[in-house]
Amino acid sequence: MIPQLPRLGDYGISPQYGFLPAEIPLDLLPDPYYGPWETIIRNLQGLVLSKRLRGVIDRLPVLSTDFLATEAEWRRAYVVLAFMAHAYIWGGDSPADRVPPPISIPFLDACHHLELPPVATYAGLVLWNWRPLFPLEPVDSLENLSTLSTFTGSLDESWFYLVSVAIEARAGPIIPMMMDAIAAARHNDSRIVTECLQSFAERLDELGSLLQRMYENCDPHVFYHRIRPFLAGSKNMGDAGLPSGVIFDDGSSRSPYVQYSGGSNAQSSVIQFFDLVLGVEHRPTGEKRSDNSAPEVAVPPPSHNFIKDMRTYMPGPHRRFLEHVASVANIRDYVASHRSNRALCTAFDACLAMLRAFRDKHIQMVSRYIILQSRQSRSHSRSISPRQAAPQRLNIATTIHRADDGGRKLRGTGGTALIPFLKQARDETGEPAIDAWARRLLNNGPADLAGGVVRLTKMGEHASGEMEIVGLAGTWSVDDSEGGICHW
Repeated sequence: MIPQLPRLGDYGISPQYGFLPAEIPLDLLPDPYYGPWETIIRNLQGLVLSKRLRGVIDRLPVLSTDFLATEAEWRRAYVVLAFMAHAYIWGGDSPADRVPPPISIPFLDACHHLELPPVATYAGLVLWNWRPLFPLEPVDSLENLSTLSTFTGSLDESWFYLVSVAIEARAGPIIPMMMDAIAAARHNDSRIVTECLQSFAERLDELGSLLQRMYENCDPHVFYHRIRPFLAGSKNMGDAGLPSGVIFDDGSSRSPYVQYSGGSNAQSSVIQFFDLVLGVEHRPTGEKRSDNSAPEVAVPPPSHNFIKDMRTYMPGPHRRFLEHVASVANIRDYVASHRSNRALCTAFDACLAMLRAFRDKHIQMVSRYIILQSRQSRSHSRSISPRQAAPQRLNIATTIHRADDGGRKLRGTGGTALIPFLKQARDETGEPAIDAWARRLLNNGPADLAGGVVRLTKMGEHASGEMEIVGLAGTWSVDDSEGGICHW
């Protein structure tokens, strides 16, 4: 029996705004009982700056979640508590490995209700952390968005979140459109499938343009040194001062150390939706695509699939929606069975090209916001004598250029060595291409072909600091030991 197509409303998905809530997120919990939380989040930057946050939180009463009446209120509570928890952990001169009961107890309750881990996820940082400046104007316009909460109070941090909000909103209509495409493929309506794929490719191009607007108002130095440390999780953060992770103290004296990945755009359900409907498969990082010949000796594959792991950081309904979509996705198989339909095949391959181009733009962004900043920090630290050096905070930004790192791979806020992950995710995007020429182009990137040898272009840096990458795939002069914030 053919499985039924998912109904968006059953999973809390808006036909207009996708995984963003259909209603504007609350900017205040309406019950005065939660006033102490709202007072702290309203003064979060000042409390961090004055180093009084931990003391204020330690003296808070433990508030019950029994008075949260709606899903919007649960989401608001989660956002407030997630920001408070991360500010408590990372807001001092050294990280705190114990989160006290006034945060831990209600935070764990909110996470259980929303089916999320106790960490600041993409949902809390992006999906539920925005408001329109003018309610009657489009939400997919960056000129009409503002954040509800930030760690630093900076324009750069707000812009960093809001670019993702705008991308989510602009991508929203793609979801019902591609559900229509799946239904049309079931009825062998190639015209509808082709039209949906063509619209999908055009919208993906728009998303890439939105992503590149990050450069307008988010300074790489501010992001790397001021914003990124607060986004870090507790997984693989030994060098940043959390060798065992963190304890969420529930008052029972039996609370264990736990480790979770930090906020990551790999936790975006819409990007994983794109992969699923196009038949893009992501293998565990480091695993090569196997050929048809079986190996003589079975070698166990890498067990860590970061992209699939990130689904556990999505709200429960969104995670189940992706699982449902995976069970009904048929576009790639349908196109493969209609290779003679040039318009259909071209539209499908164009979607893959646009999605790969989107990931290429992000790799360029990581090189500018993470790689170059990391190298500048190392260079700066070497140029200062020990007597001149001021004491540094211990966090993800200050540990990656320590002399004793032994060449270990840098970690993103999600706790993974990200450059190998990003490159592999990009390369895998082109693998489902139908046309042989398109598949070769997507797998290798634009190149000069001479004698069958692919010659990739290289990245250069102008005196202004602007990066230049020639070609769709391009390459860039960093080795696989560098990492950055987890992203698409």
